[in-house]
Amino acid sequence: MMNRTPSPVVAPNIRTHKTTQAIMRDVCIALVPAMLYSMYHFGIRAIFLVLVSVVTCVASEFLWEKLRGLPITIDDFSAVVTGMLLAFNMSPQTPAWVVVIAAIFSIIVVKQAFGGLGSNIVNPALMGRLFVMLVYPSYLMTYVNGVDAVATTTVLEQVQNQVPVTYSYLDMFIGNIPGALGETSKLWLLVGFAYLAYSQEVNFLVSGVYIGTVVVLTTIFGGDPLVNLLSGGLILGGCFMITDYTFASMRGKVFMGVFAGLITASIRIFSFYPEGVCFGIVASNCLMGLLARFEKHHVYGIPDDEQ
Repeated sequence: MMNRTPSPVVAPNIRTHKTTQAIMRDVCIALVPAMLYSMYHFGIRAIFLVLVSVVTCVASEFLWEKLRGLPITIDDFSAVVTGMLLAFNMSPQTPAWVVVIAAIFSIIVVKQAFGGLGSNIVNPALMGRLFVMLVYPSYLMTYVNGVDAVATTTVLEQVQNQVPVTYSYLDMFIGNIPGALGETSKLWLLVGFAYLAYSQEVNFLVSGVYIGTVVVLTTIFGGDPLVNLLSGGLILGGCFMITDYTFASMRGKVFMGVFAGLITASIRIFSFYPEGVCFGIVASNCLMGLLARFEKHHVYGIPDDEQ
């Protein structure tokens, strides 16, 4: 009689029809309203910089994987998302060649060098912005309000310099203010976020905790809650960059939101730098690996005393 090897026990799995490609495609769709508004507000150059960033990110990922003999993954749209978010964090005055360098850095150094999608430690687009801040700060920190406007101060810079804010709440909400390409219009960012919520692609908890922490802390220290909510990159970061799949537990998401909010608010309140969104989210990304060591999940099929 033929001996048969027992079939391995297959653990139960949570299954979903959603794929990485579908999720990333939905994120791209959600970013389109804010991208179109940036073209309206800043002119055709806004779309040009987005295209430069996206094409460079996709090409960098393709070349890296091709040269290393890895499976080509550019069809999962993750590089497109990185390219769009990176451009959204750039000033409309940023030269295209700076965007190209930042995109290569984001994909090759931050994403692919750590193993690709799901293995990178921090958000590639935010690290690309930080890279430009360190290496080419003058190209990133010059903002304009509109197509033909001259360089001017942002809302948060006015708050930091303790001068009256010259923009109304409505201007801040609609996006008639200076700022990075994709952060000015909170209206269209929220429209995109609503689409992700409808598609069940985003977690409200970490977004709400992060944004709420920043608003509460800045208000405690005398800041205007609506100004802090509607200015800078808080809505962009809270709706599209801190929302990830690192933690399934409520505790992990709450901790991530509070920690990122604490860093962001501290920089806005105490630092010479008016904005802290990228620092807060990147810092929380770096801490998540440590926190994951304390999140012990039950492994099906193994008794608790043996795990």
